[in-house]
Amino acid sequence: MPELLTTDEAADYLRLSERKLYELVANREVPCSKVTGRWLFPRTALDRWVSAGLIAPAGLAQVAPPIVGGSHDPLLEWGLRESNSGLASLAEGSEEGLRRLTRGEVMVAAIHLHRLDGDDERANVEAVADAPGLHDAVVLGFARREQGILVASGNPLDLSDMASIATSRARMAQRPPGAGSQLLLLALLARAGIALDDLKLAKPAFPTGPDIAQAIRAGRIDCGIATRSVAKSAGLDFLPVTWERFDLVMRQRDYFMKGPQALFEFMRGSSFRDRAGELGGYDVSDAGTVRLVN
Repeated sequence: MPELLTTDEAADYLRLSERKLYELVANREVPCSKVTGRWLFPRTALDRWVSAGLIAPAGLAQVAPPIVGGSHDPLLEWGLRESNSGLASLAEGSEEGLRRLTRGEVMVAAIHLHRLDGDDERANVEAVADAPGLHDAVVLGFARREQGILVASGNPLDLSDMASIATSRARMAQRPPGAGSQLLLLALLARAGIALDDLKLAKPAFPTGPDIAQAIRAGRIDCGIATRSVAKSAGLDFLPVTWERFDLVMRQRDYFMKGPQALFEFMRGSSFRDRAGELGGYDVSDAGTVRLVN
């Protein structure tokens, strides 16, 4: 069990007045929990909270804007609204989200990265651990998602995998460079021994999975990679490919900010789990789990 401090003990430990500590509690800016009517403060969490403020580089000392950058996800979009987190969304792809996080342009980056060798379980964690400028990052699990190939209802071209897409000359969607789904497409092609140029690629790139779904429904393309939840909401057929980790990355000092904390608390609730089940293709059993502290 972690060592828990009472309010007066925590105030003494942090060298703050109890009034100031209660102000931080009210604004959800300090790690704590309420048990039988009393506020308790885990000492180790307080240590991380203090350290996060001390080790931030001078150029990044300002508060990041309340934006979740990186990858698009329907469950995340819904959670941002329903949690009253006050966090906006800027969906530009996983790698761009990490770049913006490094530059202090977003508070959180949502990522799902893939490796050519197929070892994807730790791809997100390893990318953050090795990223220059993210030495003070935290990676939190959001969900596991099922990714696959979206095709029109009834699968009229009888597609099954990358080889069938290449040989049939089906019009294939692509995503912007650095987007997680584009990285998955490149990995699938590499494992099948197929070059990207062997596909009949639609241009320009599609920003999100729902954009791909709409293009398939409109008959402008034949297939594309997205999640089961996107296929289900659009009434399209879904060819499952893999389950992936979809994680949230932020700096340690921002982990305790009011917006992210509101989202994390919401992720632990039953309505979040129920919504994931309704959308389909999600496993949220590890939602909120800390996967890395740099």
